[in-house]
Amino acid sequence: MKIKVAIIDHLGAHGSSHHFYLFGQAIGLINSGVDVSLYTNSKTHDPKIKQLKFFQFYKDIFLKHNKFLSAIRYLSGSIFSHLHAKKNGCKVFHYHIFGFSVLVLFNMLLAKICFGKIVLTIHDVRSFANPDSSKIYTKLIYALTDKILTHNNYSKHEIIKYHTDIEHKINVIPHGNYLPFIIKQVNKKKSRKKIGLDTDGKVILFFGMIKKVKCLDLLLKAMPEVIKENEHITLLIAGKPWKDDFSNYQQIIDELSIAKSCVLHINFINHEDVEHYYCASDLVVLPYSKIYQSGVLMMSLSYGKPVVLSDLEAFKEVVEDHKHAFFFVSGNKKSLSDVIIKALNSPVLLDEIASNGLALMENSFSWHKIGAQTKAAYLKINYFYKGK
Repeated sequence: MKIKVAIIDHLGAHGSSHHFYLFGQAIGLINSGVDVSLYTNSKTHDPKIKQLKFFQFYKDIFLKHNKFLSAIRYLSGSIFSHLHAKKNGCKVFHYHIFGFSVLVLFNMLLAKICFGKIVLTIHDVRSFANPDSSKIYTKLIYALTDKILTHNNYSKHEIIKYHTDIEHKINVIPHGNYLPFIIKQVNKKKSRKKIGLDTDGKVILFFGMIKKVKCLDLLLKAMPEVIKENEHITLLIAGKPWKDDFSNYQQIIDELSIAKSCVLHINFINHEDVEHYYCASDLVVLPYSKIYQSGVLMMSLSYGKPVVLSDLEAFKEVVEDHKHAFFFVSGNKKSLSDVIIKALNSPVLLDEIASNGLALMENSFSWHKIGAQTKAAYLKINYFYKGK
């Protein structure tokens, strides 16, 4: 029996590269013989993936900054998506979770009305914005779920820590690479010109949504020591604040007198420009204090860029220190500056680390493997054991 799955995701391409994850997951599942329908918004363009059924019932949900209208579009988009999926014979309803709310619960109740089985991919085990605000919703959502997918054992243990009765529902399936969706630029000078970066020196990239847990402040405080070793160094900060105020970081830049070494692109980076930001950089730094899984890490490695990471458990499950990346002691400013300096002063090692990271993405994090693992997780749901 061919499994029919509806991936229902209102976010899509809104504000991040999450749509590439959806497309990769769909490709992997289709290659494993799963019938996939993807329901999302109109901002997310049809990827033209062979055999993928693509629908945009959430329409322009993020077009206007009106919470009431957005809520109406969410509710109507969810209702149409679920009814359409039910009509087309979908038995599994798969959602991607970045936070637990009444809207998520609404979708799951729709799935139950449609007599579907519910699968969650948990991206953020606990919301970074307000981790204690959704305890009731979280408990209800986990109770209704038939299968929970996490990206690593760290996330699995974090879930079990607060919900000891659902361990049997959890499967660990890693985040896939971005290789099918990216174009690699090779002319560094051309890419720097494209994004308005005027330097022939080394460039450190901090990329993605700016959140407090990503510790941009720590990187800024480490920069004076890095600048002492290389006065031509540039820190390129590219991304939009999320529930954070960039003025706090600007104050640090001013107090440390490092403005001349910082280039600030504090806005959403268009998808067609991302390749130039990575090509323009020599080293990507992720100084995070907490993470469950990082798309920026997978993106950086997919672009073949060397990465400096805080020594968090979630990162350690993806890469090895001095093999695929460089680790520093989380929260330690001196450790961070020392590792950055050592990495930039070791060009041969830098190239080797970058090459190893890319090979890791190609060999261990392909969507073909992940699709097979996801299908196997579906088959563990009781519904399929009964042969219905």
